[in-house]
Amino acid sequence: MPKTLPVIDMSAPVCCAPVAAAPVDEDAALAVALRLKAIADPVRVRLLSLLLTSPAGEENGGDLATAVGLGESTVSHHLTQLRNAGLVASERRGMNTFHSARRDALAALCVVLDPNCCR
Repeated sequence: MPKTLPVIDMSAPVCCAPVAAAPVDEDAALAVALRLKAIADPVRVRLLSLLLTSPAGEENGGDLATAVGLGESTVSHHLTQLRNAGLVASERRGMNTFHSARRDALAALCVVLDPNCCR
């Protein structure tokens, strides 16, 4: 049976020295690993891509479900995992929930993995 990772607060962007700068401590490694684990699913990568490329900067759950060809409850589960990792923000408006990518958290994760990324 796989080892269950501990629950930590991931609401803020990951903030530690770049992995390439020096060996990271256990806490920093866990913070990075949990965020990467949240992204390590093809549906979640597609959802992030849809959110990052949305002209409005946000999408509602129903439109995302249609775009990825899955049920709204399945997409809601994936969005919850991304939100728990601090990578997606959600806002309820009436009967709809609108989701947006947290670009600051994604950029921080990129910098932690490789400070020379995307320059």
